[in-house]
Amino acid sequence: MVSGVDERALIDGLKKGEDWAFEALVRTFGARMLSVARRIVGNDEDARDVVQSAYLSAFRAIGSFEGSSQLSTWLHRVVVNTALMRLRSRRRKPEESIEALLPAFQTDGHFAERFVAGSLAADQLLEREETRRIVRDAIAQLPEPYRTVLILRDIEEMSTQEVADALEITPSAVKVRLHRARQALFTLLRRHYEVPAATR
Repeated sequence: MVSGVDERALIDGLKKGEDWAFEALVRTFGARMLSVARRIVGNDEDARDVVQSAYLSAFRAIGSFEGSSQLSTWLHRVVVNTALMRLRSRRRKPEESIEALLPAFQTDGHFAERFVAGSLAADQLLEREETRRIVRDAIAQLPEPYRTVLILRDIEEMSTQEVADALEITPSAVKVRLHRARQALFTLLRRHYEVPAATR
């Protein structure tokens, strides 16, 4: 069932071009698809454009939808692909370095930046409503190529090969970017939740 409508009936309605089916699709999946698009493109304006384009693509392609997956899964993939096309179409600019966010080490192998634990335990942090916002904000600070790979692998749960195909890079490049993105994200979160020892 999709928002009180049988999915098979909804798909049939979409294929017949019935207005109620299009309205039900947008009403049911709109917020979720906007959230997916926003995570990938990074801002509301582009996300809205992505979702509009994705719906148009979905409406055009619904005739070839065979029902081998759920409608929501299929639509999700359309939105992800549309968002990735949006990223590729953005004007090329020099790639932002991620080096400043990666852990730095001294010659003896120890971290160059010393931190001491903050006052909140992990379980307390998870209970706080702002934790998700903080993580989202930290992800948004990552340079785009790394942020995109992190979102597709860790949030959208695409496979390494799927991400490689979507971004037109090698699986090895996906793995390297993902590793560096996770390191950088850890650095940003550690800086947020911990106090540098030198300031205490």
